[in-house]
Amino acid sequence: MDIAPLVGVSLVCAMGAMSPGPSLAVVLRNTISGGRTQGVMTGIGHGIGFGIYAMLAVTGLSAILIADESKFALLQLSGAVVLLWLSYNMLTYQPTGVEEEHPNSGRRGFVEGFMIAFLNPKILVFLVAVFSQFLDPQMDDLERVIMALLAGLIDTVWYVLVAIFLSGTTIIDKLRDNSILIDRMIGTVLLVLALALIGNYFIY
Repeated sequence: MDIAPLVGVSLVCAMGAMSPGPSLAVVLRNTISGGRTQGVMTGIGHGIGFGIYAMLAVTGLSAILIADESKFALLQLSGAVVLLWLSYNMLTYQPTGVEEEHPNSGRRGFVEGFMIAFLNPKILVFLVAVFSQFLDPQMDDLERVIMALLAGLIDTVWYVLVAIFLSGTTIIDKLRDNSILIDRMIGTVLLVLALALIGNYFIY
């Protein structure tokens, strides 16, 4: 197998994961409010959602979804609803000051991470654009699967590292001291994004 396409996909996916956006905001928020476990599980959930889209992209099934305008628009609307739900939670969040109050924080983080990725059709469009530059018609199914798994792994590792790094430094303590302000800021950004998606859906 030619390693050049894997290197190219790895670099592009790494840059995409590192770029600021709703996904990073949710990982940061969950790490601040729920600690390392919730942050790490958010990253894992996001990576799995991202990986599913990567698999669809390399197998060509993504073309079916993107070509079906009604299904694609419905997916966008679903993503907007998730963003609205997350923004509401952040805008109304009030810390209690009680430690270790998140017995299900890992499950919650995983679900939120998965949904923020899987219900974001822009990720699918991004992956289709990326893989179209590196996929070779001569590649067999195994090579395509390896490429998709690599993309999902890179996404997972990045967000997990973000959660681990933050939770292991004094930065997280400073962020937690300002958790209400940070939640309000992130919640406002997600709310604006959600309303924009909803607006595009009805205009569309």
